[in-house]
Amino acid sequence: MGYSKSIYITAQSKLDSRRKKAVEELEIRRAKAYSAIPELVEIQSRIAACGAEVIGAFAKGANGRAYVEELAKESLAAQKRRKELLAQAGLPENYLEAQYVCNICEDTGVTDDGICECQRKLLAETAKDEISKHAPLRASTFEKFSLEFYPEAPDANGISPKKRMGEIAKFCKDYANDFSLSSASLFMHGATGLGKTHLSLSIANVVTEKGMGVIYSSAPNLFGELEREHFSRQNPNERTFERELLETDLLIIDDLGVEFSTQFTVSCVYNIINSRILSGKPTIISTNLTPGELEDKYTQRITSRIIGSYISIKFIGRDIRQLKRY
Repeated sequence: MGYSKSIYITAQSKLDSRRKKAVEELEIRRAKAYSAIPELVEIQSRIAACGAEVIGAFAKGANGRAYVEELAKESLAAQKRRKELLAQAGLPENYLEAQYVCNICEDTGVTDDGICECQRKLLAETAKDEISKHAPLRASTFEKFSLEFYPEAPDANGISPKKRMGEIAKFCKDYANDFSLSSASLFMHGATGLGKTHLSLSIANVVTEKGMGVIYSSAPNLFGELEREHFSRQNPNERTFERELLETDLLIIDDLGVEFSTQFTVSCVYNIINSRILSGKPTIISTNLTPGELEDKYTQRITSRIIGSYISIKFIGRDIRQLKRY
């Protein structure tokens, strides 16, 4: 699926604005230059005319070659004179050229080979901006994930939280780097403040850079939006938030279980999880609840699908957010 349609529309709008700005600024510079150096008007007109005449000359075949050479000489002479006039006025050589952000595609976003690299970067940035409206995406990277606050001493189960979390962080990083549409789904569970949100957003950062669509949402926001859409939608055939959740390349549901539980939300949880399992689309779910507590809240039918189809990752340690206060 890749990025959503809205991401492409927003990115194209930014490209259009860049190009429009470059053209408008060029017109302003031209007006100033022509006013200060009237000779430039005739020179620019002649350079343009030479270009147009060259196209017509090629149709004459061999008879037009000499004419093309003469036009080339005339155009070069005019360009040299333009350069001299601009230099005399203390203006840069490219003063009468549009200053695009990307000179490869001239801010169109496309080249002869397809999508320009500048558009790929803009799409990724736009997708990240969308996620950042709801979560601290740019602050949540693998590089910024620290093991400093995880105890090194073994816990009651004989496991070192620092060692275990180091292994989990590496697994998540490898998962993100190797992510594909056939990647497994992840079930991140453990007490609050152990880094589940940070690592899931770190994955989102990398996957978004790959050009794939990612939807991140906390459970309360996600189900709230689904409920608003469900009870206000007039056209059932229009593209809906629910369809985007089911079709996006990677869906990340954070803090599952903290939302107010109703028959509607339970039905949504089942539909999303079951549909994405059937379509083979990866999902990441994080929760502060234990598998048992999750079953009490959503029924065994839902938890069995999560436990049976997702890779379970248990986070351990002490609440990092509280430790950082001291």
